[in-house]
Amino acid sequence: MEIITWFRESVMGNTLMVVFLVAFIGYLVGSIKIRGVELGTAGVLLVALVFGHFGFEVPDLVRELGLICFVTSVGFIAGPKFFRNFKLNAKSYILLGLIIIVAGALTTAAIIEIAGVPSDISVGMMSGALTSTPGLAAAIDATGSANASVGYGIAYPFGVVGVVLFVQIVPKFLKTDMAAERARFEAAQNVDDDALKKKEKLFIVDEMGLCSFALAIVLGIILAKIVIPLPGGAEFSLGTSGGPLIAGLILGHFGHVGNISLHVEKSVLECLREFGLAMFLIGAGVEAGAGFIEILKEQGLILFVYGALITLIPMFIGYFVAVKMMKLSLFNTLGSICGGMTSTPALGTLIRVTGTDDVASAYAATYPVALVFVVLSCQFIGIFL
Repeated sequence: MEIITWFRESVMGNTLMVVFLVAFIGYLVGSIKIRGVELGTAGVLLVALVFGHFGFEVPDLVRELGLICFVTSVGFIAGPKFFRNFKLNAKSYILLGLIIIVAGALTTAAIIEIAGVPSDISVGMMSGALTSTPGLAAAIDATGSANASVGYGIAYPFGVVGVVLFVQIVPKFLKTDMAAERARFEAAQNVDDDALKKKEKLFIVDEMGLCSFALAIVLGIILAKIVIPLPGGAEFSLGTSGGPLIAGLILGHFGHVGNISLHVEKSVLECLREFGLAMFLIGAGVEAGAGFIEILKEQGLILFVYGALITLIPMFIGYFVAVKMMKLSLFNTLGSICGGMTSTPALGTLIRVTGTDDVASAYAATYPVALVFVVLSCQFIGIFL
């Protein structure tokens, strides 16, 4: 304990030291493979939880900056093929997003009624199990209780890790030929590179495209601030996770304004995507780790099990509906589940597992639908149960 105390006192005030130390150790932990399955970037989350438990802190700006960089990069990468993919599968994406969230809401309602868990903690667990910060805000507003944050902190870690493991285990369980599946999936996208050829004729502000990236973030933050009233006095906004994603999709789709190029180099986007994901997990993990063990001791480990159920049941139902009823391809199915579970970290893992950025299209199509319904569900459960 003396070593921990000395270490904490030595580096606690140095934010950069804490952030990059968590990243360093987290990536080492994430690289450990057990039967071919690894945590990947989610290892950063687990290490961040440990640091948070021992009192380390990082500014909220780290989490916000990371989230914005990640979702904006995803939007730019998915943009050129997003709208065509959405047009082909729009009904499936909307229905799947609805089904996943409704399954999570019904599971939460059952835990409240059968297990007798207080509704404020339960609705917080739902937002954590679905890794939805807007859902947590809605839960706190509907219940008027800080205990919603307690439930969120309990369910959030497995909400992240569970989906990350799911998108890795399913292809292995099915013994999927990933190369063949990727070839079929990319052929179905069938989008040419005319936009990239036209890029040579456009005025380029900077070769890497950071100017365009910054523009997308500015526009995304503006979109994030727009608040839409919902029935029952609730409100909905795209928030930091949704606004930049939509802006990135739009700019990535059009690729230029007049003769001015909006193209961002793919290598830059991939770097910003990974960096953003790591920063987001560090910020969220350190915050959730504070008091995590104490909460479990007070409320009981069974709450962790309930939170895991709220994560697992919607995933399995969503997978069954997507594959058996909607006949979606494996890549579209897993991308949609990541979006339906509003799981940003799982998308990063899925891109690595599948070897194609195009799975982000399914995520981006399902995510806004799920975001709306998770806010509504948290409000409904918090008010009526």
